[in-house]
Amino acid sequence: MSDDAFEETVSAVRERVDPSSEERRRLGEVADELVARVESAVATYSEGADVMQVGSTARGTWISGDRDIDVFVRFPSDIDRETLEEYGLAVGREVLPNGHEEYAEHPYIKGEYDGFDVDLVPCFRVPEATDIQSAVDRTPFHNEYLLEHLDDELAADVRVAKQFLKGIGIYGSDLRTEGFSGYLTELLILAYGGFREFVKAAADWQPPVHHDPEGHAAREFDDPLVVIDPTDPERNVAAVLAARNVARLQHHARVLLSDPAPDQFFPAPLDPLDAATVREHVERRGTTPVAVRFTPPDVVDDQLWPQLRRSLRGVASELDRRGFDPLRWRAFADETAVLFVECAVAERPAIERHEGPPVYVRQHAAGFYEKYAGSDDYGPFVDGDRYVVEREREIRTPADLLDSVRLFDVALGVQVEQRLRDGYEVLVGEEVAKLAGEFGTELADYFSPRP
Repeated sequence: MSDDAFEETVSAVRERVDPSSEERRRLGEVADELVARVESAVATYSEGADVMQVGSTARGTWISGDRDIDVFVRFPSDIDRETLEEYGLAVGREVLPNGHEEYAEHPYIKGEYDGFDVDLVPCFRVPEATDIQSAVDRTPFHNEYLLEHLDDELAADVRVAKQFLKGIGIYGSDLRTEGFSGYLTELLILAYGGFREFVKAAADWQPPVHHDPEGHAAREFDDPLVVIDPTDPERNVAAVLAARNVARLQHHARVLLSDPAPDQFFPAPLDPLDAATVREHVERRGTTPVAVRFTPPDVVDDQLWPQLRRSLRGVASELDRRGFDPLRWRAFADETAVLFVECAVAERPAIERHEGPPVYVRQHAAGFYEKYAGSDDYGPFVDGDRYVVEREREIRTPADLLDSVRLFDVALGVQVEQRLRDGYEVLVGEEVAKLAGEFGTELADYFSPRP
């Protein structure tokens, strides 16, 4: 890799991700007006409250085209949680009358103001981040820390880093993505001193990787990447980051360093597969994909996805235990939800070997022998030093498991299990092509796996 090629690539990316002077002017005007309106509204409820803009648009690390403004209303810490929620929602509804209520650790108002998407969030004003009463109380401390430490050049590198992480599909700390948050990205660019230094370091990471900007970690963490929150020594900012996404960053960092190109930041979107193409893949692979399709529980994504993953692991583990040799598995969710498992084995024999205790363990061996003696099973007979019987196999195909009450013996997410008990559809083999209408893009990704 030549230095010129890397710098030319970064320069080309910056032309697309750096907000124009007009964008900056427009956002600044709207944000100032919005904060002023919130200050006026909150004065009715609490003289001790203050208002601050936070997030990437406050720190200059937002990407051109983003239309998000985050405004926090900090109430005195001596009011109770119920009052904070009441006042926060009242202010939000007054300033964003067409907004709607959403919920993080407590409710807040999300809406639109003069063409910008706004989150108006109440929190407690506490003296230190270690004194938080609600998780969102940390955010103002994050904002102040980064405003103090990021200069314009580092902020520009943060924008490039965010676009790189978006391009490779690992940007976002939501529990669906389990990737890099904006705050984590900013801290990493700060720690390494720039985008190029960050990707060079990441290419050679040997997890666990540990960063403690203020040298104040209060405990040990066993995550693959540990970045101690500079405002809270008890917190790993990278706690939600999945090991697979650390590995994906390393792969793409090496590719970028060896052959830099702007399309690594802006990849072409996948074309969704149609049903016919899905059937072609199934036939070519000679496997038996199975899918459980159901109505997802009515919860936010950060509650849904851990339950989907737990349920998927439970189903795949049971299919593996019963000898169907799962190759890969994936969860999908939109209007419906899907637990998708591709099995290498389509059908097991009609009988299965079932071993009893050693014959010399008299009491247990006698009980085993008496249970099966005179049955239609093959045996009992002695093999080595123990009784064995060849009995009828209960579950011969993946569908036998998924289409029976045995499905509810596996580890499922609580609310997913409730939905499954209301009813679900099982698709086997080429029938999974029916998923293409809703999940064509997800199936394109599944059948064209990439780092």
